[in-house]
Amino acid sequence: MKGRKHSRQREAILAKIRSTSCHPTADWIFRELREEFPSLSLGTVYRNLVLFKEDRSIISVGNIEGQERFDGNMLPHGHFVCQKCAALIDIDLPNGSLKLSVNAKAVQGCKIERMDFTAYGTCSVCLEKKVPQTKELKNHRRTLKCQEKQLQS
Repeated sequence: MKGRKHSRQREAILAKIRSTSCHPTADWIFRELREEFPSLSLGTVYRNLVLFKEDRSIISVGNIEGQERFDGNMLPHGHFVCQKCAALIDIDLPNGSLKLSVNAKAVQGCKIERMDFTAYGTCSVCLEKKVPQTKELKNHRRTLKCQEKQLQS
């Protein structure tokens, strides 16, 4: 990051985001790092997330169930959001890019810097288990969030 003083906490926050494909929230990052950095505050995590977004070191995938989710994978890819359990899963794109028909006249004179692709639906776990809107759903959400073993296959 340009022009900023070195900070072990800042480096750890960025490394934590980049080390996971679970699209963490600020709260998750804070919980993961507070044992290693007891003086870390949630405010510090939020301030650094803003800096990382400004520097384009990470992206915000959006607000899912009231929590902003972040992605350290800067390669072109899309996302799938389960509307039942809030799972957020990476989608590989053919040839590393999203090819869409764009009306050239509509964007003439514009510079496209970023395109996002997000699909919404029901994940395979919810479809298989037909997870009801109960305590079982809360447990299912808890298991899906930030557990890469389930997201990687």
